[in-house]
Amino acid sequence: MSFSRVIVRSFSNSSAVQQMVKPPIQVFGLEGRYATALYSAASKQKTLSTVEKDLIKFQDLMKTDQKLHEFVKNPSIRRKDKVEALKAICGKINVSKETGNLLTLLAENGRLPQLNTIINTFKILMTASRGEVICEVTTAKPLDADIKSKLEGALKGFVKKGQTILLTTKVDPTILGGMIVVVGDKYVDLSVATKVKKYTEIIAGTV
Repeated sequence: MSFSRVIVRSFSNSSAVQQMVKPPIQVFGLEGRYATALYSAASKQKTLSTVEKDLIKFQDLMKTDQKLHEFVKNPSIRRKDKVEALKAICGKINVSKETGNLLTLLAENGRLPQLNTIINTFKILMTASRGEVICEVTTAKPLDADIKSKLEGALKGFVKKGQTILLTTKVDPTILGGMIVVVGDKYVDLSVATKVKKYTEIIAGTV
């Protein structure tokens, strides 16, 4: 039996879960295996949306609660103690069975330090399942609403029919001007800083 299938059974606690549900995209590494297994288990139980909300809630809680953040990251705390504490936390914040099983399984396996990465990977699977394509645009200055709207319209040409753009923007003054666009697995660097670097290298090579 594969590692992922063992995790699926651990998440669901159900003998009805026999086959893996294929995720919309393939993700890799340890975080990919856990996220894929969780996606499969939650699909079987029809709790994907609930699990996603649970994980986002727990991720937000880790950002605001320093003690929880340190608890999750601290490798010196016994695994058994972490399992019991997480069961209590899950009961208090009222998360789904699959979410609770993920957290306790990670505690049992000593993988809680990877929780944030696993959650982010699961969110990528959920985004893909909805036909959303993450697009990140970096500019030297904030974009106003009009330019952002026009940019979002232009970026739709990068995605397939039926898919939608999920646009996020970042500001990085070091790029000087222009923009850096990442759409799914596509990367386009249109920044002034890159052009300056290129021209500098050309000039230096002729000296």
